[in-house]
Amino acid sequence: MSADLGCYNIADLRDRARRRLPRGIWEYAERGTEDETGMARNRAAFERVTFRPRVLRGVQAVDTSAQIFGRPSTLPLALAPTGAAGLLWHKGDLALARAAAAAGVPFTISSASTMDLEHIALAGGRLWFQLYYWEDRSLSHAVVDRARDLGCEALFVTLDMPVPPNREYIQRSGFGTPFRLNARNTLDVLLHPRWLAGVMGRYALEGGVPSQANLPDRLRAKVTKGAPPGALFKQDDLDWDAVKHLRDRWPGKLILKGILHPEDAARALALGADGVVVSNHGGRALDSSIASLDALPAIAAAVGGRMTVFLDSGIRRGSDVIKAIALGADAVLAGRAPLYGLAAAGEVGVARALALLQAETARTMAMLGARTMAEVELTLLG
Repeated sequence: MSADLGCYNIADLRDRARRRLPRGIWEYAERGTEDETGMARNRAAFERVTFRPRVLRGVQAVDTSAQIFGRPSTLPLALAPTGAAGLLWHKGDLALARAAAAAGVPFTISSASTMDLEHIALAGGRLWFQLYYWEDRSLSHAVVDRARDLGCEALFVTLDMPVPPNREYIQRSGFGTPFRLNARNTLDVLLHPRWLAGVMGRYALEGGVPSQANLPDRLRAKVTKGAPPGALFKQDDLDWDAVKHLRDRWPGKLILKGILHPEDAARALALGADGVVVSNHGGRALDSSIASLDALPAIAAAVGGRMTVFLDSGIRRGSDVIKAIALGADAVLAGRAPLYGLAAAGEVGVARALALLQAETARTMAMLGARTMAEVELTLLG
């Protein structure tokens, strides 16, 4: 059981995380892109959905578990891939993976992690792997092969950022890749000694600034330096043929992440993908894109139960999980919510975030008269 940390909802964890992190690191993890209307739209979509509860249903025993890819999960939820984890907490990816394993939900390793796949895999539990394509495609195929050999169950290919997004605040703060020191961010770091000692100080004792992992040694670069030729993420030339090649190469479950159009979902199904993630990248890619929750019903209808549909972007409450399931998702991905816990208190904070989401999910189901996920349906919405 997780400690409560004086945090009684995800918003409390968010506040604690914000206080602990330098402003530039906080903005890198928290903010969206351009005018940040996409983030607001994601939350507004959840807030528009209301419930029409049923009563007298005998809800003394509520089961929040679900089947994801034919295997049990304590919630219809997995931790989304998040590349900033290692800057929020020392070896943050490992803390996320351990908390997910303890909670009985899957964890998705990011290809942008600062930890090797092999080290994260020590956490055990159900592990998935998320891929961004590097400019040198052979590097991408090599890391996919490593994920396969480590027993990763599923491969998530993120497709919604064919070009780098316009995150103007990063240009101002210098907290991008490569990280650039300036007067503003130097003072910012010095004013957050707990983060400086607990994260960067520990990395320094172990050999220095973290680097982009999952690349050959000759291509690894510290976050303070630019990536060498071939080691930059590059996806503007991706097409369906590239995904078909990956489908032929990858023996496990293949999921396409960043789908917002039902025709793309139908094409993914025809290509042989096992699932799609309905996602606008948490409002961090195209600012004016449709809210993920608003895009969900049409995509669920387009695939008609023939593949697994995930909803990503904006999960902050257990009631959000239930809204997504009622609108056609099989499961959700949570990104920022566990990151708030991580930044607040490491593995204990992630455990608290997951415990809160499970408790809220169970309470929402009981209030609705739904005893199992199978009883969560469209008729429960207002």
